[in-house]
Amino acid sequence: MLVESNGPLGVLWVGIALGAFYIALIWLNTLLGFFLTPLFVIPQTWLMDAIARRKARRNEVRTERDASRV
Repeated sequence: MLVESNGPLGVLWVGIALGAFYIALIWLNTLLGFFLTPLFVIPQTWLMDAIARRKARRNEVRTERDASRV
């Protein structure tokens, strides 16, 4: 049975290639986090502002009702 052997240079080459691959993966995941996070955070702030305005309007109506009862 014949077994292939690439020797120490092949092992080094594969090691360097795998190291570069994983560094690129980490870099890509970091960039995705930086660029995709605002796409979710900004609309979330719009939604939170809308909910706060709705609550403020509701409280304003309640205070007007309470003031008219007195």
